Amino acid sequence: MDHILLLYLNVFLFWSCTASPPNFILIFADDLGFGDLGCYGHPSSLTPNLNRLAEGGLRFTDFYCTSPVCSPSRASLLTGRYQTRSGIYPGVLYPGSRGGLPLNETTIAEVLKPLGYATAAIGKWHLGVGANGTFLPTRQGFDEYLGIPYSHDMGPCKNLTCFPPDVKCVGLCDVGTVTVPLMHNEVIMQQPVNFLDLERAYSDFATQFISKAVEKETPFFLYYPSHHTHYPQYAGPEAAGKTLRGKFGDALLELDNTIGKILTTLENTGVITNTLIFFTADNGPELMRMSRGGNAGPLRCGKGTTYEGGMREPAIAFWPGIIRPGVTHEIASTLDILPTIASLSGAKLPQVMLDGVDMTDILFSHEGGKRETMMFYPTDPNEKYGLFALRLGKYKAHFYTRGATHSSTTPDLACPVFAVLTAHDPPLVFDLEADPSENYPLRLEERPDLQDLLERIKKVKEQFEASMVFGESQLLKGEDPDLEPCCNPQCHPKPVCCECSPKAV
Repeated sequence: MDHILLLYLNVFLFWSCTASPPNFILIFADDLGFGDLGCYGHPSSLTPNLNRLAEGGLRFTDFYCTSPVCSPSRASLLTGRYQTRSGIYPGVLYPGSRGGLPLNETTIAEVLKPLGYATAAIGKWHLGVGANGTFLPTRQGFDEYLGIPYSHDMGPCKNLTCFPPDVKCVGLCDVGTVTVPLMHNEVIMQQPVNFLDLERAYSDFATQFISKAVEKETPFFLYYPSHHTHYPQYAGPEAAGKTLRGKFGDALLELDNTIGKILTTLENTGVITNTLIFFTADNGPELMRMSRGGNAGPLRCGKGTTYEGGMREPAIAFWPGIIRPGVTHEIASTLDILPTIASLSGAKLPQVMLDGVDMTDILFSHEGGKRETMMFYPTDPNEKYGLFALRLGKYKAHFYTRGATHSSTTPDLACPVFAVLTAHDPPLVFDLEADPSENYPLRLEERPDLQDLLERIKKVKEQFEASMVFGESQLLKGEDPDLEPCCNPQCHPKPVCCECSPKAV
């Protein structure tokens, strides 16, 4: 315990002496599997900067997102609340969606703003656009935004270039809608976006934002939800063809390059020892894309499912001099990032029901986590079925199982869409420490010692579901083609006329 007390003393002394509250950088990869990074066991991923974070920081082995698809997972990350509370279900938001993250939900950026933090977001928002930009980041506590406001496959990409010199994007993506736009704040700067130049724009924006905040002696929060490892992958000249892992590996390398540029900027501005960098991902790999879809490592299935491969994610916390290097097996979640940032910054928590817990004990001592449970909702949660699965300590109970289109092509018959909804009573129970692949359900009838566990699981499930108030579904509000972002709003015929040349940011 002496080393823990000493660490806490060092943290206290650091905060007492520093003139500025800590800065926060939150990097959120897209469709990244538990086994996709070299520091998590992939033999041919080239990610030197993520490896640096893992070697010099804290690597999580049991870290979870809250949904196996994009929009609901992002809502939980930014609000510390399950997506069922905010109404970001079922499925994901689209360019013409009428709904979005409700403005009465409080994001991490809005938690930090009263303390004078500069806030910026770059990359994939995917929490709604709405009429006149109602749901964009600039309406949710962020001073600035540069990015594509939804998935970069949500527009026709047949003739777009994803790799130099002129390698076209794989697949058609979504047809019959506007091409994907690049937005600065609430203005479309380019449509369609130039994928080959996108990462340079992001890294330049991040560098300028950090440098400006440091110059003004202002604490900052930078949120970077990357597009890269989502299909179709893309990469510019600095990363294309540079890895042994093909297009997916090249895209991952380009994301890693930007992380490297952010680290260099923190070093050059002298604030790297006063900045917490947290890296994780929104959901598991899209296995239907095969080698272009990511890798779940030893975990079962992937995106779209409530098996471990769909919702257990790589996660790394890096803070030189404050977080000592190591590995933690404590259960933690994207839900916990908001209350942790609030605790570290001294910000007030939102006066709502939060599902996240403060994980500073894990960051500083690698143990003592406050989270014993994790709840697993499907892509289309509803009150009739409730939870699909629940983790309690090292045990995970599946009340329902179902495959998903996103996890098709794998030889495991539990993963594809053809694995129909199946109820389990009693639930399928797995010991995740012994069997993280969820291959061998415990024989409950042969284990009388597990009856108490079943009763605890049942009680925890009942208590949680009794506390869950489903918010109005934002997805069921439907879509309106007129809401699709168009740089030429009065042009005709849409959507093909929605094109514009690049503007300077």
